[in-house]
Amino acid sequence: MPTAPLPQNTDELFQALQENDRRPYGRTRTVTAEELVDAAEQFEDPAVLIHALLELQEAYTYGSEPRKSPVVFARLLTLFDEQPDVFDERLRHMLFWRFKWVAHALRQLPEIPLTSLRQWLTEMRDRYEKADLGLQPYYGQAYQLAAHVGEDTTLAYELWASRTRTRLSDCEACETCQRARYHLRAGDDERALRTWEPVLAGKESCKEEPARSASYALLPLLRTGRTDRARELHLVGYRACRRNPSMSEEVGRHLEFCALTGNEARGLELLAENRNLFDEVDSPLDQFGFLTGVEVLLQRVEALGHGELPTVGYAGRTWTVSGLRAEVRKRADDLAARFDSRNGTTTHADRRRARLDRAPLLDALELTLRPRSLDDAAPTQAAAPVTRTAAAVPEALPELILRARAADEEGHPDAQACWARLRTLVAARDYTHPDDPAVGSLLRLRADLLADEGNRAGEKDEFADAAALHEEAAGLYDDAALPGHAALARACALLATAEIPAEPAEGENGEAESGDGAEAKAAALTAAHASIVRLHEETPGLAPYQEARLLRLRATALALRLQTSGSEDHVAPVFAEVVALHALATRHALDGQISGALLLRASTHAISGNLPTAVTEIDALLDRLKAQGPAWHLPRTLALRGRFQFGLQDPEAAHADLAEALRLAADWPADTVDTARLHGDMAQACMYLGRPEEALRHLTRSAELELRRGSRTDAFCTYSNAAQLSLDLGRVEDCIALLDSLLTEPDVTGGELNDRIVAQLRLTRARALHTGEDLKAATAEFVTLSAESAGWDDDPGSHAMIAAETAVLLGESGEFERAREVADQALAAHARAPRFEHLSNSLRELARLQAQQQGPDGLTEALAFLADAGRVAEEARAAGYQAQGRSLDTALAYEHGRVNAYAGAYDDALAALDKALALLGEPGRDDDAGEWAECVRLAGAVEGLYLERPAPALTRLDKAVSHLTALGHTEETEPLTALAARLRDEE
Repeated sequence: MPTAPLPQNTDELFQALQENDRRPYGRTRTVTAEELVDAAEQFEDPAVLIHALLELQEAYTYGSEPRKSPVVFARLLTLFDEQPDVFDERLRHMLFWRFKWVAHALRQLPEIPLTSLRQWLTEMRDRYEKADLGLQPYYGQAYQLAAHVGEDTTLAYELWASRTRTRLSDCEACETCQRARYHLRAGDDERALRTWEPVLAGKESCKEEPARSASYALLPLLRTGRTDRARELHLVGYRACRRNPSMSEEVGRHLEFCALTGNEARGLELLAENRNLFDEVDSPLDQFGFLTGVEVLLQRVEALGHGELPTVGYAGRTWTVSGLRAEVRKRADDLAARFDSRNGTTTHADRRRARLDRAPLLDALELTLRPRSLDDAAPTQAAAPVTRTAAAVPEALPELILRARAADEEGHPDAQACWARLRTLVAARDYTHPDDPAVGSLLRLRADLLADEGNRAGEKDEFADAAALHEEAAGLYDDAALPGHAALARACALLATAEIPAEPAEGENGEAESGDGAEAKAAALTAAHASIVRLHEETPGLAPYQEARLLRLRATALALRLQTSGSEDHVAPVFAEVVALHALATRHALDGQISGALLLRASTHAISGNLPTAVTEIDALLDRLKAQGPAWHLPRTLALRGRFQFGLQDPEAAHADLAEALRLAADWPADTVDTARLHGDMAQACMYLGRPEEALRHLTRSAELELRRGSRTDAFCTYSNAAQLSLDLGRVEDCIALLDSLLTEPDVTGGELNDRIVAQLRLTRARALHTGEDLKAATAEFVTLSAESAGWDDDPGSHAMIAAETAVLLGESGEFERAREVADQALAAHARAPRFEHLSNSLRELARLQAQQQGPDGLTEALAFLADAGRVAEEARAAGYQAQGRSLDTALAYEHGRVNAYAGAYDDALAALDKALALLGEPGRDDDAGEWAECVRLAGAVEGLYLERPAPALTRLDKAVSHLTALGHTEETEPLTALAARLRDEE
């Protein structure tokens, strides 16, 4: 069934061919090209069929279908022989160019005899000679065949490389790659890299280059110690060839690079991203290259003991690393044997063995901002936290239970490891509980485990789960006749319940009313505190540690209330509870609770706005902890002191405290301190101190720790910030690679993660693609995001901004009709949720782009964009909105000047620029004079060069130069002086 209505005349056919040419290579483009050939055969004009066949051959060639390309070319050659006059100079050039495509296609097919390959080259030579064309392209193909077969290539290389290039020679980038690979096969890495440099530096390029050269240069770069360059080319080169069937061999080389640099987990991630290549690559030679790279990776993963990891492979079944490696090995060995049988050599088997026998070149090379290990690739709900210091876990079951309880009462970090071990033991089907009065019943142990699980849930802000777990634990404690334990569990449940975010109340218009949430939470915490007090008073026989914990929960409830309300009336009750807690803990020598009370007191001073006192209090606590302990409280106390220093505007001191906290945290099990937050705070300190690269490292570390402990939403938000920072730092490829990795996470692809977070990740990626000058990919992503955000009825402002950016990219692509449509959507959303500056900037940029690209023909539409920007400026004035930097009216006047100048309406342009200068006003000594100077320069150029009135233009420029010089803005005078000199030269 046709994918679209078939063209009814030749004009429609040519239009359809142009539209198909804009599609990416793949099955959709190929199928459409096949349909267009069928349609072209219905018309009498042979030129139509020739164009359709050329498009089809291109689709087969770049869609990795080499068996079909020669068949199409045979039809073209027949048409040329029968009707040569139909082929104009352009079509004739394309025909002779594609002799090389056929030679390449035949090399990829082991079923084609070697004699047939040589016969085709003879045919190519004869045709070129008959057409009086230079033979350098023929000798290039002869050399490539010799290299493919494995013959001595010295003579073939010289016959090709020593000849002068012709119009039909491969592009310089492709020929450079062939020359570099010749030196590479000879074992000369340095010469190969020198040869490659123009391509790798981006000075020479084509559809496949520099991506192809980058894939071959990776290992030579490592062998010669250029690791940073290898990393850079891996990121850039991989993105250019991923999921592309015609570049599957290059993908295989990137997988090999990961395997040989300690990045096996990234290799598996990239393999998953390219799962389509197992089934979409029709070229046996490309399959051979891809599968060999895959096997290098899988072999390395298996050697590291991870053969049972799940991975992707051929469709129709699930795969493990070991299972896929066996399948890949069988297929790749078969392909090598078929090529070597056809060629009469052992070249392909030898090259394959050399790649598989290559030892890793580096133990570890950090390729991305998200380094991962094979342990991270294991299919678990949340990777286990990395323990820096192993907890002492007794072997004997009774001792383990008693140690867990003792550590829990003390608040010692070892409790977590003990409870985790017990949880595993109790879950086993053959578990037998000790018959020991000191240990107590199984019922009590199950309650203990539930209480610990509730504590872990609370630490992750999973308050509903925490409340339910503590309530269940309380019920079991009741059954076990342990009222003190039950009271403590119920108190924990009460506090967790109070912290569950309330559903926002709706007003009369159905929208959530702001302000009610804080009041509701404060009320809930007040009620929880009262209930905990009653529990405390009504429960007899409490042990000192239980009573201290209840007092700590009471104080915490009131401290949270203060934090929520900010009310001065709520300060004194917190201090009262803290005094009671401190007195009890001191009386019973409960060091952990003494520290907790002092920490709460310092925090309360900070919340109430008394930061100097808070620092004094916490300094005293630090002295106590260093002298008396508990030592595991030091990291979190230092972390809190660091946050206080932020409030005191002392980022240097904050950085020092946080760095020390991180150092000390390494002495304890991972969850003793919230190290994810510590790294996040360190990132903030680094940004204050002007150290963004260090901040980026802490952000990515924070995100990975959040991911490991299962806080995935927080992790993705932090990663989003890291991606934006990397983009701000100009690390475009790092940004894209990080986001590509995140967007393949199962909870993203499965739709489990919040769709707005995913949209933000994609938006940052689209902006990075635009910054990296991949306009086509950036525009496609923006168009998709704009369409999706149109359905965000609760957030029209975001849609307005996304649609406005999308319109600008469409304008950059020259698609102004679509840009107008999307800009109108942005304006409609802006009417609901104003985004004055963003809309104004985008509309002015669209006007500039249209006038610049279309000149006078685009002036009317460009002025329409400026009229919209004018209405946005009027709305902003009416709303009292103040733009950052120059006013919207000033920017609009300046843009009117530029737009009219591009369109040749110079009088209007000059009038607009004079208006902009009046609005800007002359700069002062401390002002930024750049915009004013540029406006003067453009006005001078319009007046002096285009309106041919040099005298007033020179007066304008000289006056501006004198003014700027007197104020010390000498740098801004340079373009004005240069323009004045040019005008004087032309007088």
